[in-house]
Amino acid sequence: MTDDPPKSEHGPIRRLAERWKPAAKAQTHLLAAAGLWTLVGLGLSTLGFVWCFSARLPWPFLLAAAGIGAGSLKGRFVLRRLAERNAARVIRRGDGHCLGGFLSVKTWLLVAVMMASGILLRRSGVPHPILGVLYAAIGTALLAGSVPLWKARRSPQGGAAGV
Repeated sequence: MTDDPPKSEHGPIRRLAERWKPAAKAQTHLLAAAGLWTLVGLGLSTLGFVWCFSARLPWPFLLAAAGIGAGSLKGRFVLRRLAERNAARVIRRGDGHCLGGFLSVKTWLLVAVMMASGILLRRSGVPHPILGVLYAAIGTALLAGSVPLWKARRSPQGGAAGV
């Protein structure tokens, strides 16, 4: 019989990662998610409107309206459902998870693809007023879609009733 310490079910790297991970409460995850959607939405909308208004009159108003209209529809009928599912996932997991886990791995990969797509579009030669409609639409959709995340963040049950 030896006096070896009991072996952990996790390897040394996993134990180190668990020890040093930036764990946070579910409320903090909801704040991070809502804040990210809102800040990115504001940034994309602002850039989109600047580009829309670089067109000659009367196009700026029509382009901006198209972006707002398309973004409102996408935010209401697509992104709100995604935000509700994300909020429910965060609440279901509870406290103590890594702060970066406010989005799933699949969603983080989608974020990377969207960022790369934005870079490619900006370098593509598409006129800025046209890109402005797309950016305004995506930004507006993110702002509209962030509403369930803010509601879940404000809910006294951690959002369970508000989602």
